[in-house]
Amino acid sequence: MTEKLYYQDPYRRTFAAHVLRCEPKGKRFQVVLDRTAFYPEGGGQPADTGVLNFVNVFDVQERGDEIVHTTDRPLPAGSAVTGGINWSRRFRLMQQHTGEHIVSGIAHRLFGVDNVGFHMGEKFLTVDWNGPLTDDQLGVVERLANEAVYRNLPVRAECPPREELARIDYRSKKELTGTVRIVTVPGFDVCACCGTHVVSTGEIGAIKLFGGQNYKGGTRITMACGAQAMDDYAEKQRSVTAVSNLLSARPGEIARAVERMLRDDAERKSRLSAARKQLLELKASSAAENCGDLCRFEDDLAPDDLRRYALLLAEKCGGTAAVFCGADGGYRYALANAHADVRPVGNELNAAFSGRGGGSKELVQGSLKGSREELERFFRGR
Repeated sequence: MTEKLYYQDPYRRTFAAHVLRCEPKGKRFQVVLDRTAFYPEGGGQPADTGVLNFVNVFDVQERGDEIVHTTDRPLPAGSAVTGGINWSRRFRLMQQHTGEHIVSGIAHRLFGVDNVGFHMGEKFLTVDWNGPLTDDQLGVVERLANEAVYRNLPVRAECPPREELARIDYRSKKELTGTVRIVTVPGFDVCACCGTHVVSTGEIGAIKLFGGQNYKGGTRITMACGAQAMDDYAEKQRSVTAVSNLLSARPGEIARAVERMLRDDAERKSRLSAARKQLLELKASSAAENCGDLCRFEDDLAPDDLRRYALLLAEKCGGTAAVFCGADGGYRYALANAHADVRPVGNELNAAFSGRGGGSKELVQGSLKGSREELERFFRGR
């Protein structure tokens, strides 16, 4: 059996213990101690990481009444070790977990939704509720959650006797038997939970909800608390500052500046498209009227322009117009004919040059492998 120091004092960063057992597993080792401050993965909270002496701990899992530490090197059974957890990471997880309790407790009390799952990531935490919530409702939840932080309320974790537990109205994702650990934030949440939490709500720091999305008939929200919320704010502030400098606009005016830029860009694209169309019409006009099949090679035509040019040439030449774009070795192509089905020609072309493509009676497009000389010879021989 492993003594669980993380429940006795969730702020404990180092501890002394003895190795009960060490077994290899693949390239790693699984170490069982007589006592540990490493929290094992569970209840939606990731496992702690850290060191045992000079051995790295990558994962921690609970198996029965033992806590198993996955390490990169072995530790002799019976040896004494000093453990140290990655405190910065643990405290962030404690902030996220306690903040999630408050947010889910408020959402449950005000809007009747239940937490049916959540996941703690390195940057964000996601929570799944079994009912829909609007943006306005999420705004209310966020405001009240931060009020709980400002009030610096005590956070209690205890295992009440069965008789007392029966009188407590607490949240739980499933029916529980045996000893139940209850985490309470007075006035905001009472929930069954096996995780680690801060001892007062002021330690959570800012609670920020980033909006919700429909998920399996309910709502999935993304949120961050404390240090993770500040990291997110700093990253977004850097982005806003960079965009502000690029647009020569104050941070509060960048949305309007981007709107103007998009309008200007759309106008430029429209003018450019019209100019390209005129250029292709001019190039097509150089073809002799009803001259029969045509084969032309062009540089760097966009797919739409390639198709448009082939159709314009087909109207002028009265036969099949073939336009190729690329270089020896690989070409994109478009075949068009205003008076006959061009698909048989496309099939012949693909067969002869390892091509791929298809289309309608009037227009076929695709890609192939070959040289300009070989393609010109193909069309002269038809």
